[in-house]
Amino acid sequence: MSFDVDIARRVGEAEVAVRIASEPGLTILFGPSGVGKTSVLNMIAGLLPPARGRIAVGGGVLFDADAGVDVPVAQRRAGYVFQEPRLFPHMRVRANLDYGAGRGESRLGLDETVSFLGIAPLLDRWPRSLSGGEARRVAIGRALLSRPSFLLLDEPLASLDRARREEIMRAIEHIRDGLKLPILMVTHDAEEAERLATQIIRMER
Repeated sequence: MSFDVDIARRVGEAEVAVRIASEPGLTILFGPSGVGKTSVLNMIAGLLPPARGRIAVGGGVLFDADAGVDVPVAQRRAGYVFQEPRLFPHMRVRANLDYGAGRGESRLGLDETVSFLGIAPLLDRWPRSLSGGEARRVAIGRALLSRPSFLLLDEPLASLDRARREEIMRAIEHIRDGLKLPILMVTHDAEEAERLATQIIRMER
């Protein structure tokens, strides 16, 4: 079992509830904007507490309302790639990657990650000089170097042109098939879901 999640909480006027029982691979939360997909990622990452339920990833329990379990954010070892890359603007790309690598031993070293994502030409550049696709690849690299137990990807292909989307999709496929990390990804794009997912969880209003 990869993600074993059964959680709910009210977010604004909406009741967000989801049940995920996924096998290893890439699970996609699919649905229109406003149904709470990002809120689910935030609950799994520990940034937003569920009102009730249970979260386990890879057999490890991260949250259990009935048992009083709520693992702190830093100990959940989630590699979270937000909709915006959130790179440190005062650090060049190499320093942004080093920041992630400094947190522990990764499945991939820095050189391997740079090669894996094709970002070697970007290492000496400032984040403000990167295209949307380049910044997303760097953000994914920083997440991979943080020694994650699983990845959370929030609309990683949003607002990219077709060529940049293809770059990121290939990178995600490489992570899915090569690293075997559990991945939970949010999208409202049917083409992305069909191509990338090993399982699709549909969310509705």
